[in-house]
Amino acid sequence: MTFKASDSLAEQIAQHLAERIIRGELKPGERIQEQKVTQALNVSRGSVREALLILERRHLVAILPRRGAQVTTLDAHSVIGLCSLMAELYILLATAVAERWQRESDLTPFMQIQQRLKASHDLGEVTVFVDESFNVMRAAYPFADNPYLQETVENLQPSMSRSYFLALEQRKAELGDYLALFSQLLEAVVARDLVQIREVLTQYCQRSCRLVLAALTAG
Repeated sequence: MTFKASDSLAEQIAQHLAERIIRGELKPGERIQEQKVTQALNVSRGSVREALLILERRHLVAILPRRGAQVTTLDAHSVIGLCSLMAELYILLATAVAERWQRESDLTPFMQIQQRLKASHDLGEVTVFVDESFNVMRAAYPFADNPYLQETVENLQPSMSRSYFLALEQRKAELGDYLALFSQLLEAVVARDLVQIREVLTQYCQRSCRLVLAALTAG
């Protein structure tokens, strides 16, 4: 693993462990032992402990008394709750873009993401597709200009990414449907159609929830 100077060491360790959890390399209920991580990454135990606290805040690990950190479990209750909340947060972000974009150039980042989504769909690259899906919300942050909303979404994003990856990895055929929904969302944003934005994003999150639940049942 190569660390970047722009991020804190603990944040980089957290990202490394988060990627392993999202991809299923670290299984639900599996313990994450500080000493093993320290030795594997050649970092201090204090940095690992701080990284685990970051992951706990992002709902990827639970830190239990006398048992340490372990990967959280995905279940139907948590998935439904997470999808319902994220739907409302996505709607807030998309509404902010629709209400505040002024020039066509303001929408360029979203058009570029759409092209990258199409490319990853054509290549069947699930991980890239999921990452680009979340880049959509990050492109919306400047329009919302709400640090509390941004912090909340960022802390929940790894759990959503984990859920999406699970569902899409098992059902790659659904990538095309997500791509079509994103096109509908862009059209609604350009038209400043707030009702359509809510409808599209509600449909998007409900579909995602059903896929994740189906993947959990299949697993």
